[in-house]
Amino acid sequence: MGIDIIFRIAGIGIVTAIVSQILKKAEKDEIATLVTLAGLVIVMIMVITMISQLFDTLRTMFGLF
Repeated sequence: MGIDIIFRIAGIGIVTAIVSQILKKAEKDEIATLVTLAGLVIVMIMVITMISQLFDTLRTMFGLF
């Protein structure tokens, strides 16, 4: 875990933005919104997983539970 996570999130953001702009130019605004929402959900799942791993590490480190 390190800088590669930042690059993954940035990559997802860039791809989502490009696809969204292409769809908006094609007058598919509803689908563009769904693509943006899907990108957000993917990134949020990644962040929640990382936070869960952090709490597990802290729990192990301090001997809780």
